[in-house]
Amino acid sequence: MSLYYDNEIKALKKSSRYRQRELVDNSLVDFASNDYLGLSHNKLLHEETCKELSLLPQNSSKASLLVNGYHKIHKDFEDELKELNGFEDAVILGSGFNANIALIDALIRKGDELFMDELYHASGVLASQIDNKRVKFFKHNDIEELEEMLLASSAKRKIVAAEGIYSMDGDLVKKEVFALCDKYDALLIVDEAHSSGVVGENLMGVYDLYSIKIRPNHIKMGTLGKAYGSFGAYILASRHIIDYLVNRARPIIYATSLSLYDTLLAHNGLRYIRDNKESLKEKIELNKSIIEQELGIKTESLIVPIIIGDNAKVMKIKDELIESGYAVGAIRQPTVKSAIIRVIARLGTSESELRELCRLLDAKIKLH
Repeated sequence: MSLYYDNEIKALKKSSRYRQRELVDNSLVDFASNDYLGLSHNKLLHEETCKELSLLPQNSSKASLLVNGYHKIHKDFEDELKELNGFEDAVILGSGFNANIALIDALIRKGDELFMDELYHASGVLASQIDNKRVKFFKHNDIEELEEMLLASSAKRKIVAAEGIYSMDGDLVKKEVFALCDKYDALLIVDEAHSSGVVGENLMGVYDLYSIKIRPNHIKMGTLGKAYGSFGAYILASRHIIDYLVNRARPIIYATSLSLYDTLLAHNGLRYIRDNKESLKEKIELNKSIIEQELGIKTESLIVPIIIGDNAKVMKIKDELIESGYAVGAIRQPTVKSAIIRVIARLGTSESELRELCRLLDAKIKLH
């Protein structure tokens, strides 16, 4: 048998960058996943979803949104998403990865230019490489450099891409980016995968947090597999932009529409967030305060990155924490520049569990 990529795999192992699938161990206390509000363990949401689905004449969506695959379940969820977020229109699709591909591949046309934060998600970076699009990366959250780029650009259309909360650093996009895009008439894509459900008066994300007045150049995308406890993604924008995407975005046109179960489950998750926002916000603030008390880290989100800087050490710390009953993320290149332990201070855990993890982690960092 030919081992076509044997040298590449050996190089990954030598640099401690080798990855492999690991079965979820439900005996561990989960501080590794993006289930920010703990909704993926909420059995009432699952049971209600199954009850609703059992009343339908079919179990699956069966086709693409444009070929007999657009169901009332999809429309009802889109309608509530756009209402709670203050946008004119919405469309849901298969994943956050596909949502970024859909947006960036479709929106950047000949003569346009994309300005992307250097820490933007890999899906957006990949999309920017399709058809040799004109793309410039600005330093992370550097508003001055972004303005210089926008001012110097003679592009037909200018598009800016930023994240609401950055998935590895856990920091917020700067509020100034909204006004800057309005000033230079640039389309603004905000990836709210890690901020929707976590920040804002209504827990709808950074548009909500910053009380941004929604304008025709604003586009928001987010995922349903994190705070919403389901799977899939959504794009919110003006009717004009959504109409264009439905006609031009390949992941919308050619992919089977989001499953009915995932759509219903996400909708029930959205309703849960809407109806329990005050208690959820209290728990979020409590967990953030525990992180600050125990680790001395002040976080704007539920993402806590701890720089280790050594791939072997980061894996060793992760394995030792597993032995103590805790799951955390060990993130290495190319996802990050320098290896980190990534803790998600998610709500499905107890205060004592979070404090114990912090104390164990603090001790192991000092030891290593």
